[in-house]
Amino acid sequence: MSDEARSVAHLGTFERFRLESRDPGVLVVTMARPEKLNAMDQLWFAELTRLMGSVGKDEDEHRAVVLTGEGRAFSAGGDIDMFHDLAGDVARVRPHLARVYEAFHAVETCAVPVVAAVNGIAFGGGSELTLACDVALAGESARFSFKEASVGLMPGYGIVRGPDVIGRPWTRYLALSGRTVGAARAADIGLVQEVLPDEDLIAEALGLAEEMAVNPPMAVQVGKAFLNRDTGTGYAESVEAVALLFGTSEHRDAVAAFRARRS
Repeated sequence: MSDEARSVAHLGTFERFRLESRDPGVLVVTMARPEKLNAMDQLWFAELTRLMGSVGKDEDEHRAVVLTGEGRAFSAGGDIDMFHDLAGDVARVRPHLARVYEAFHAVETCAVPVVAAVNGIAFGGGSELTLACDVALAGESARFSFKEASVGLMPGYGIVRGPDVIGRPWTRYLALSGRTVGAARAADIGLVQEVLPDEDLIAEALGLAEEMAVNPPMAVQVGKAFLNRDTGTGYAESVEAVALLFGTSEHRDAVAAFRARRS
């Protein structure tokens, strides 16, 4: 086993993510489902929760994470086939939504800073994942949108966290319209901190993560934990609101129409 493989082996094996260790203590996490635009399914949420709960803990020596997507998307959001399977079944939706929030919250409570390197499409859950990261850099081609309204839902995590990151007016603008904004606008509203040429995105994200990783780790970890101390507020109420929307005919009809257009 190579030194690089050994340095991530203790974190476990993953189907939806590819891990790579970089000196000095940076873990590169790549969403590895490019044929689905890195769409988020049940396995994706379970694996992200497990991974983020392990980084920086016990035997793991990573001090910062870079999170990005393989191919032309950061993530297109929730897998529409998963929505189809859950539509109308509120009893199954509630535990699913709890897992969704748990995954995004695992990014917020990860022991080390998480830097998003947003490449291409970041729709629905992709924009919400950007909100969960501690810092976000975007390539010039990145596009952001809360698409949930178009399928009869609301961005449950985005509505809870959006006001803290981009403010209530921009959260309303995006969540209620489903409009798409480019990287420059995302920077203007505070969703991302820097916009970079696409070809420079990963290098710049790695450079930022390395700067974090070489700082005294206790100061960085305590600082992150203090800044993110209230991020769990409002999740339970949002789960109930989204669960009710999953049970509506509007949602079922919108998902069916989307899948018909895709076919």
